[in-house]
Amino acid sequence: MATLPFELVSPEKLVFSGTATEVIVPGSEGEFGVLAGHAPFIAMLKPGILAVKGEGSLQRFFVRGGFAEVNPSGLTVLAEEATPVEEIDPARLEQHIRDAEEDVADATSDEARQRAERQLTDLRQVAEALEAGFATPAH
Repeated sequence: MATLPFELVSPEKLVFSGTATEVIVPGSEGEFGVLAGHAPFIAMLKPGILAVKGEGSLQRFFVRGGFAEVNPSGLTVLAEEATPVEEIDPARLEQHIRDAEEDVADATSDEARQRAERQLTDLRQVAEALEAGFATPAH
C-alpha cells in the first residue's frame, strides 16, 4: 500500500514524523481519512483521537485545537495539544472538560455558547472513548 509523509506538531515539539498508509483526523466538520494522493485541503481540528496507520502498526494521539493541511508533499497536523493516547493524564483531560463547562456557563452570546457546547461534547466523547477502551476511530 502507498504511503504518505506525515508530521504531527505541537507548540512544544515534533510529536510524530514519518510515513503512514492512512491517517484518520478528527476534523471540526467530521472525522476524515487521508491516504497517499489525497486532494489538497485544510481543515480545523476538534478534540479527538488522531490515528496513524502504518505498516502493520497503529499509533493514536489525543489532539486538541489547530488544523490539518494536506498538500502534494503529504499531511501536516499542527495541534495546540498532541499527546500519545498511552500518555494521556486522565486528570488533565478532566480539567479540559471542567474548563469547557466553565466556557459554556460564561458564554455571553448564543454563538459563543454553541461553540463552547460543541467543544464540551467533543471532550466528553474523547473521555468516554478512552474509558471504554475504544479510542480507535471506526474506519
